[in-house]
Amino acid sequence: MFTGIVTHVGLFRGYRRGKAELALEASGLEGRAGPGDSLAVDGVCLTAVRRENRLFLFNLSRETLERSTLGALRPGDELNLELPLTLASSLGGHLVSGHVDFRAKLLRSVARRPGRRLEFSLPREFRPFLVPKGSVAVNGVSLTVAGLHPASFEVELIPVTLDKSNLRLLKTGSEANVECDMIGKYVYNFTTARKKED
Repeated sequence: MFTGIVTHVGLFRGYRRGKAELALEASGLEGRAGPGDSLAVDGVCLTAVRRENRLFLFNLSRETLERSTLGALRPGDELNLELPLTLASSLGGHLVSGHVDFRAKLLRSVARRPGRRLEFSLPREFRPFLVPKGSVAVNGVSLTVAGLHPASFEVELIPVTLDKSNLRLLKTGSEANVECDMIGKYVYNFTTARKKED
């Protein structure tokens, strides 16, 4: 479990065994994570399988490659990182599982002082899980839904988010990992199941 508050930015250093493993350089995490530990990598919960000097190696499942952007990385790409939540942690963002729902395309990026406003594509089947002023995780960053449309949603980025995450690097047409609010998904599932029973 995570909060969507990015603590580190790592560098992608390549794939191993085809694309079965992802190699990541994560300065500052050497003494804080090791084999068996979970880490949110651009919003995807991955388990470290081993260390090789300064690199962390993670397994990539077929589901992860199909559902997220982690199968289309280039060496040197920056990746948002977050260590898992503990019972002593501050819940600064919202509850994030690290289970990506879909890849969204950046449709528009507009400077809005002091930050930026981004608009992403939104597949029809995920529209019920977003609400105005609700929470959404984009590349593992906890954000507020600032605008909601039939086929897109908007988020507002403040300077600290731009500075400490890779969202500042997104260009029109870039894809990002999106996880809808977990509580919203449970509520929607519960209420629709009740309606079917009635």
